[in-house]
Parts: sequence; structure tokens; C-alpha cells
Amino acid sequence: MKSNSSIMTAALVTGISALVLGAAAPCFAVDVDAAKALAKKSNCTKCHAVDKKKDGPSFKETAAKYKGKADAEEKLYTHLTTNPMVKVDGNEEEHDNLKAKDEAEIRNVIAYILSR
Repeated sequence: MKSNSSIMTAALVTGISALVLGAAAPCFAVDVDAAKALAKKSNCTKCHAVDKKKDGPSFKETAAKYKGKADAEEKLYTHLTTNPMVKVDGNEEEHDNLKAKDEAEIRNVIAYILSR
């Protein structure tokens, strides 16, 4: 029979493992088709592509930039919802926001970009 401390240690290790694995994995499965549709509707594909640079960085480049960073989702959320100024061909211009008000749709696009 295991002692209470052994059982508590095993439970603690299991709980910590679940938290670590949960933090590393997206909270939900990415709906790729919905993300692509919203990106197209929002004109993201005018300046961005999945794997090649256009006027803006590719989604693959953006994913690499934020890989392993705890604040990646929030930084992209701010970027995609607040119309920040960005440089395009040496000129500053306002970045368009996503054409969505639904939090889940916005988070889905962010998860899509980060999964490239």
C-alpha cells in the first residue's frame, strides 16, 4: 500500500504535467478553413502569404518569431485588433484589423498563424 505522501507526490506530478502540456498545446483545434476565409475577407492575403514574404512577413515567419514566447497570442491579438502603424516599403501606414468581432474567430486566426 502506498503512503499518503507517495500518492500526493504522484498527483502533484500528474497535475503539473497536465498544466505544462496544456500550456504548450492550443486551447482548441484550429479551423483552418475558417481562418483562411477570415484572413481573405480581412485582406490579410494582400500583404501576407503562408510561406513567402510579400509586403508583410509570411505567417511562417511570424510563427517562427513568436515560437516559445508566452505572450505570442496576446501580441498578435493586439496587432490584429488595434490598427497599429507598420512600415511598408519604408513608409508608415495603418495595419488593417481583422474584420471580425467574435473573439473565437480572432483567436482561431491567431492559432492558425502561430501553427504555420
